[in-house]
Amino acid sequence: MSNTLFTPAQLGDLALKNRVVMAPLTRSRAIGNIPNALMAQYYRQRAEAGLIITEGTSPSPNGLGYSRIPGLFNEEQAQGWQHITDSVHQAGSKIFVQLMHTGRVSHPANLPAGSRVLAPSAIAVPGELWTDAIGMQSYPVPVEMSEADIAQSIADYAASAKMGIQAGFDGVELHAANGYLIDQFLNTASNQRNDRWGGSVENRIRFAVEVARATVAAIGAGRVGMRISPYGVFNAMTPDAEMDALYLSLIEELNTLGLLYIHVVDHSSMGAPEVSAVLKAKIRAAFKGKYILSGGYDLTRANADLEAERGDLVAFGRPFISNPDLVDKLKSGRELVAPDATTFYTPGEKGYTDY
Repeated sequence: MSNTLFTPAQLGDLALKNRVVMAPLTRSRAIGNIPNALMAQYYRQRAEAGLIITEGTSPSPNGLGYSRIPGLFNEEQAQGWQHITDSVHQAGSKIFVQLMHTGRVSHPANLPAGSRVLAPSAIAVPGELWTDAIGMQSYPVPVEMSEADIAQSIADYAASAKMGIQAGFDGVELHAANGYLIDQFLNTASNQRNDRWGGSVENRIRFAVEVARATVAAIGAGRVGMRISPYGVFNAMTPDAEMDALYLSLIEELNTLGLLYIHVVDHSSMGAPEVSAVLKAKIRAAFKGKYILSGGYDLTRANADLEAERGDLVAFGRPFISNPDLVDKLKSGRELVAPDATTFYTPGEKGYTDY
């Protein structure tokens, strides 16, 4: 059997030592939303991956919807990230920061004073989320974003990306998946606007495209990727009849900007609806940059899909939580340790750096 997964790869001007990507994983260890020494240890432990994509990191105070997720919009946060990027680079890997604005997936108790829960439309997410301050809470009805809010948010992504490069990141991944702010504009479940930001496919992709455009202008197209989740249902997203057309239109626009990669989420291994093989093949054929595969991969399937040129790199998520030496284990065929789900989002080193 071939082991294409372990061969070097070129990602823009970055030379990767293998085709293994550590997927973004929210771990909720950033006390006060500031990256810390424990997080530096966690990422360094996993630097066998050719590329690490960080946990979702907010580009603005309004985007800190979950407890203890990191931000990247002030000097203290940037300094915290600098220790992490230095640590990962010393261990021989490359690292991108994933910029994730949570949008309506939020609660005022998780946000700094003066922040607002923002979204394309004033439609609440069903259900509840955890807050450290007051426990489980129902999602509030978000504030429908004005033109000024939208312009500010686009500028926030670009400013955060620039700060990220200054903090030593090799690039940024724009999180346009899983029901967070960019995806909220793409999806009719959360976007019921009737202005230029909603309604038609062209209008619904506009926010994603403008965020990408501003980020490319700030740091260069060769440092910008985007994660998408067609047919995803996380955070109450719902597929619609125009979904294939929407994503193919988005890809066309991203091509004009010269985006470095597209990272396609397929959570069918965890029970979500499958992304059709036809749409994945169409995105692969249409997109001019690199394609990162993700979703329940093992070594055999990763090598098979790389051999068949269905993608260029393969992202592994949960296996990295409990197997910091995942690459070595995949190479040698050693058994993987199962993760402890009760410690996925708890503070401290247990279930984080002690595997």
